[in-house]
Amino acid sequence: MREKLEGIKADMQKKLEYIEDLSALEELRLRVLGKKGELTQLLKSLGALPPEERPAMGQLVNEARQAVEALLDQAKKSLRAKERDLQLRLEAIDVTMPGKHGAMGHKHPITIVTDELKNMFLGMGYEIAEGPDVETDYYNFEALNIPANHPAKDEQDTFYVENGFVLRTQTSSVQIRTMEKKKPPIKIIAPGRVYRSDQVDATHSPVFHQLEGLVVDRGVTLGDLKGALSAFARELFGETTQVRFRPHHFPFTEPSAEMDASCFFCGGKGCRVCKDSGWIELLGCGVVHPKVLSMSGISPDEYSGFAFGMGLDRIAMLRFGISDLRLMYENDVRFLRQF
Repeated sequence: MREKLEGIKADMQKKLEYIEDLSALEELRLRVLGKKGELTQLLKSLGALPPEERPAMGQLVNEARQAVEALLDQAKKSLRAKERDLQLRLEAIDVTMPGKHGAMGHKHPITIVTDELKNMFLGMGYEIAEGPDVETDYYNFEALNIPANHPAKDEQDTFYVENGFVLRTQTSSVQIRTMEKKKPPIKIIAPGRVYRSDQVDATHSPVFHQLEGLVVDRGVTLGDLKGALSAFARELFGETTQVRFRPHHFPFTEPSAEMDASCFFCGGKGCRVCKDSGWIELLGCGVVHPKVLSMSGISPDEYSGFAFGMGLDRIAMLRFGISDLRLMYENDVRFLRQF
């Protein structure tokens, strides 16, 4: 048994020379000191020795075990020190090296235009109002004087969801919600995302952005509408900008009009942007229909108002000379860096 104990210690010392990591060291420890290890088996075999020999042999086994544990502990400390040194070398930082600068993001062209328009109208005394993207049929259509059989309610134009809800096709629904909650005078703009079932091409998208405005007070006239929007156009495109109003039809305004602005690229002389007409279609507008006021709880005999709405994507395209609407939704960094 003495020879076996010496052999185990010698073998342990020899194998420790080739151990390179802690997992291999643990395997060696289990092979010698584990439940089925060599020293453990020798300790169990003491029961087969004569009683008078057991104390001496038990002491020898315990001494051998302590010697093996000491060797293992020394090897573990050495391996941990090597691993720590390696980790420090790998994680070393050269403070004299130049740092890496992360790429800075910036505003999207639609966000730029939206923020500019917000600031313009805030300066004119308007407030910003918001509403949900998922609307009821009532707020999206009925309260805006759009009857049940109106073509705009066709599924080809509107995204219908469960329980009679729709994805709003215009931010005009925010105007209705505002008139229901707030008494005149009302002077708001409602920028936001809207949805229509359009095929994606250079000028159409199923998701786009609008900004609508609403003014309700005593004595508000079509002249107030023209004055406000003329000031807006000059603020947006320059002091020399001219505007014109063409008769149109919207269910929620009467009378209704579309407003054009003189082309800011050619000054009204005619170019490819304005299709040689000298004018650029900018927005739709009109005097709020009496039925819309009544359904919102406002007396049309006492109050009147005007409303207008414009496509922010279109204005961004005009402003920055973008020829394809799809470019603004593809997140191509090469495109976005231009702004």
